Amino acid sequence: MTTLTPRRAPHSSRWRPWLFALPALAVYFAFLVYPALSSLWFSFTDWDGLSPSYNVVGLDNYARMLGDPVMLTAGRNNLLWSVVTIIIPVVIGLALALLLNGKVRGKPVLRLIFYMPSVLPLVSIASIWGWLYSPEAGAINSFLQLIGLGELAQPWLGQDSTALWAVMVPAVWLRTGFPMLLYLAALQGIPGQLYEAARVDGASRWEQFWHVTMPGLRPTHYIVLALSLIDSFKVFDMIYAMTYGGPGTATQVMGTWMYANVFQYYQAGYGTAIAVVITLVAIAVGIPYVRSQTRENSA
Repeated sequence: MTTLTPRRAPHSSRWRPWLFALPALAVYFAFLVYPALSSLWFSFTDWDGLSPSYNVVGLDNYARMLGDPVMLTAGRNNLLWSVVTIIIPVVIGLALALLLNGKVRGKPVLRLIFYMPSVLPLVSIASIWGWLYSPEAGAINSFLQLIGLGELAQPWLGQDSTALWAVMVPAVWLRTGFPMLLYLAALQGIPGQLYEAARVDGASRWEQFWHVTMPGLRPTHYIVLALSLIDSFKVFDMIYAMTYGGPGTATQVMGTWMYANVFQYYQAGYGTAIAVVITLVAIAVGIPYVRSQTRENSA
């Protein structure tokens, strides 16, 4: 009796999958890997972004950040921005998800209303809120004067004490819909038998929330917090469109200061060094999320 041995695939067929992936890989390397490596290289130079010649300065650009007062302000603003625009939208998003997961009329309409800000163009949002904050004809100051609180009216985007907080308000508004949607999907995946068993054991609503709902939302917490934290450190467009980093340097963040150095002050070497730091922070924040997802998928 003869045994049949499986034939090896032709040598050419081993490379066939790579041939299909070659166009995507070419685009990936051309528009992501090569620019990233080029930025890393230029961060060690004094390139101005225009001239073909430059000098290698080593770690001088990174050392310069430690003594740059604007960079220190930008880093502090990034941290404050991250705390406010993560905690408040996550808490509100979870509360809205719990509300919409119950017996509420008009759920589809409410979901659309709450999620709509997340898909609006950021430039449009910045323009709308810039008009609302206008010190002359803005709706906010007009409303304060209408109800007899005209002494509270002020140039919200024009003074150091309120500018950053004023920009955070629309940021919180547009960031609430995304965690709400993720939490709502996760809530619908928690088995109802767990709540029934908790009620039989005499658990209150708060105990059901703390011991059933929150453990069931643990994977969603990882996703929401990791993505929100990465996005908060990459913030640029909202602040640039509303304040350009001003007044003075009151609303500068690392993204806007990087842009200013590259395209306004023609210090591309220093600007790309800031971009490298932003990228490293985003990677460091994303590693725990990737590892947690990998462990869950392999379990």
